[in-house]
Parts: sequence; C-alpha cells; structure tokens
Amino acid sequence: MNSLPRKLIRILITGVSGFVGHNLINYLKKDYPSDALNRKELQNISKDVINNYNSIIHLAGKAHNLKKTSNPEEYYQVNFELTKKLYDAFLDSNAKKFIFISSVKAAADEVDQILTEDVEPEPKTDYGKSKLMAEQYIQSQTLPAGKSYYILRPCMIHGPGNKGNLNLLYQVVKKGIPYPLAGFNNKRSFLSVENLCFVIKELISRDDIKSGIYNVADDEALSTNEVVTILSQSLNKKPRLWKISPRLITFFAKVGDRLHLPLTTERLGKLTESYVVSNAKIKAAINKKLPVKTARGLQITASSFSQV
Repeated sequence: MNSLPRKLIRILITGVSGFVGHNLINYLKKDYPSDALNRKELQNISKDVINNYNSIIHLAGKAHNLKKTSNPEEYYQVNFELTKKLYDAFLDSNAKKFIFISSVKAAADEVDQILTEDVEPEPKTDYGKSKLMAEQYIQSQTLPAGKSYYILRPCMIHGPGNKGNLNLLYQVVKKGIPYPLAGFNNKRSFLSVENLCFVIKELISRDDIKSGIYNVADDEALSTNEVVTILSQSLNKKPRLWKISPRLITFFAKVGDRLHLPLTTERLGKLTESYVVSNAKIKAAINKKLPVKTARGLQITASSFSQV
C-alpha cells in the first residue's frame, strides 16, 4: 500500500450542505485541509480554482425525489451537466484525483440477484439515467498520466443527521405501531455514512487504487424485520412484528390501486423488495475491513434520532 504525504493533500468538496457532505467534511478535517464549493461557484468552475487541490470530491447533485414532483430536466442539468463541467476542469488542471458520488440507481432500480459492478446498467428513473450519463462521460474521456477517477455507487446511506426512510420507520417504532409486513422476506443493503467516509479517505490518501466504478455498501444485508428489531432495541422496546399473510396484504394493495388508498402495489413493492449490493470490489481494492458493522451503524443512526 502506497500513501501520499498528508501535506501534499488538499481537498475540494462540492455539496457539503447535504447530509453526506456535512459528515464527510467533519470526518476529513482532522487530517486534511478541505474547502467547499457551492453550486453557484460550480457553475463557473475553472481549472485555476482546481489547480489548488490534489483531490476533488463531487457530492453535489439532485437527489431522487420519490414523490415524482421534480422537473426531469433538473436531474440532467445538475447530475450530468455540472458533473461534466467539473470533470472537464479537473482534466485540464493540476489536480490528481476525481471522486464522483453516483448511486446504485445508476445501475438498476430493482435487482433479483446480488448487484455487482459488472451488471449492464438499466436505470428506469431520470435520477438514475442522469447519474449514469455522468458516469459514462467520465469513463469516455482520455485520462492524462498521473490522474485517477473513482465513481462510487453507494446504496442506502444513513447516519447522524439523516432524514430519510429510516427516520420514518424509527418514528413508527417509537409510537408503538406494529410493523404489518413482517410476513414478507426481503434483504436490503445499507451503508453507514462513516464507512463511506472511510472509503473516500482511503481513495484520496493512497496511490495504489485503480480508477473505475465501485459499489459501496456495508458488509451485511438485513431484512426489514431485522431493522425494526434494531430500532426497537435502541428504544428499549420489544419489536412488534405482525406476520399478516403476504397474499392478503397484496390483495389490499391492489384495492388501494383502484381506490387511491395509501397502500398500493407500487408502495408495497418498495417496502418489501430486496436490494442486495456487493462491496467485494472496493474491499479488495482497499484491502482493509470497514470500520462499522452493519447493525452497529444502524444503532448509531437510531441513537441520533433520539437526540433530535
């Protein structure tokens, strides 16, 4: 393993106002000088700005809107066009490393087997398609000698400050509402934000990791029942898991489709689907164990919810 001297590493991060960016800049600042770049500054980026940095970490982007209320063009403008502009400036600069935070959704919205980097990408949403376009642009450009790029595809990220689906599930558990879908068997991959920060730190501090696409996930996939149990334990509650017949639940979801009720077949699918992501490639590349175990990461996240 070859490491770069810390004094040679200065980092520019886009998207620090978001959940991941906030955690990342706090994680790195103890060891490396890091500066932030907002979206307005990103629109006017030039190589003269990037020349001051060794590594560029591009987090800024338009997140997936599950309510489907976003203008599709915004995804392409933010996730593709701004990435293209930043990467072009990187190629023309003295900076050595470019880390793009993409998403597993650039590869697939649904999976029926463990997702690896070898899968033929087939995103269905504008979010996934715009991320894939950015990935493909990065890969299509000639990489000058001495430069590296890393396209990271994280799965569901969680940690302190996260406002996503885990928080919603936590609130359900906190109120003592039974989880009625325990009869479904599913497995999902999660990613502790600390593990993501750890991977990024390895990439910026070493010169022995090859350019390419890397999935990023915790080591274990968990069922929703296991997640509910972990969240319940964090609240010192006994998990309330109702194993209602999946066939009956599916019937009511179909009724929901017709009557426009909260439970529909689409929503049921999202709640009970399996989405398992392989982290074998990135672990082999860094040749180190991830610092946070899957269950422990969820416990840390749950503890942060209780402090809000």
